[in-house]
Amino acid sequence: MSTAVDTAFAPVIFTEGAVKELLKLKDQQEIGENFGLRVGVEGGGCSGMSYVLGFDQKKEGDQEFIISGIKVFMHKAHQMYLLGMQVDWQDGLNSRGFTFSNPNAASSCGCGSSFSV
Repeated sequence: MSTAVDTAFAPVIFTEGAVKELLKLKDQQEIGENFGLRVGVEGGGCSGMSYVLGFDQKKEGDQEFIISGIKVFMHKAHQMYLLGMQVDWQDGLNSRGFTFSNPNAASSCGCGSSFSV
């Protein structure tokens, strides 16, 4: 019995660049099919909360989504902080890495990896 939720109901969005980089990382690191991309938050960072983005196994309390062909795990409690967020990949001279555009963030730090609500 699958618990995956259709992309139409997914709480976050990945840009084309983010999808390409995530699939490349999954392939390079030889991530198995029993793993998914964990998207979440944790306390800390200069603004109070930090983003979590990395491959992991499903844990109790997680919901599973298929977003742009990528299996995503997110704890139910994190959705209220991340609903509508866009994850992008920047590969330019001034910045390189994943960026987060979160409509729920009241403020963000200069590095872009932490926020407050």
